[in-house]
Amino acid sequence: MGFFTDTSICIGCKACEVACKEWNQVPEDGLNFTGMSYDNTQGLGADTWRHVAFIEQPRRLGAQQVDLHHEGDGQFRWLMSSDVCKHCTQAGCLDVCPTGALFRTEFGTVVVQEDVCNGCGYCIPACPFGVIDQRKGDGRAWKCTLCYDRLKADMEPACAKACPTKSIQFGPLEELRTRAAGRVEELHQRGVSEARLYGHDPDDGVGGAGAMFLLLDEPEVYGLPPDPVVSTRQLPDMWRRAAVSALGLAGAVAVAFLGTRR
Repeated sequence: MGFFTDTSICIGCKACEVACKEWNQVPEDGLNFTGMSYDNTQGLGADTWRHVAFIEQPRRLGAQQVDLHHEGDGQFRWLMSSDVCKHCTQAGCLDVCPTGALFRTEFGTVVVQEDVCNGCGYCIPACPFGVIDQRKGDGRAWKCTLCYDRLKADMEPACAKACPTKSIQFGPLEELRTRAAGRVEELHQRGVSEARLYGHDPDDGVGGAGAMFLLLDEPEVYGLPPDPVVSTRQLPDMWRRAAVSALGLAGAVAVAFLGTRR
């Protein structure tokens, strides 16, 4: 199970942020003026499991750009996107957790058990998206659970339930991938050539994300890595090579020892 976020119909209402905080009892944050457009939460963190980005751009009209100093409407276009943990198929945070605090649920999502987390912080640099974070004054790692408790009760996640435009859609990943591809094709037919998908490829650097996005510009514009690769992807090969090297070294030592005895 996972998310498909269609940013082309996101209106930036932040209902998803509020619903996430209310249901999961996430502490308040974002009450300080950041000066970053209308965005007062800046990014995902231990106290922000859903984050709606507001990105101001000169509106593009084919090869032209509207003069920013032109008087009247349409000086900017807004790119709005509700970001969330990607619940990677190959999750680096899950691979490096020494206590088993992170686990894969029966829905294919990745959840932190706060009563098992020891606050080591290994999972934080292991995430290629910079999603997981430690809570100040607490030390443990926190992130989106994809409302695991709601899923077990046959309910959709709070953010998807609260979204008024259905920009956030929830369901089986294969179904969402088909729906996302159809939506991109529809936008291309309507002349929105910049529409593209992100996180939909099951063969990407994280083995396919559990949260995919329809974007209207390059991923970097939204603060997303263009080609994310989980840091633990090469671990099996590394262990195999280490084992071969160790066996070779042990063999060399044994041969040298036997040669010395003779």
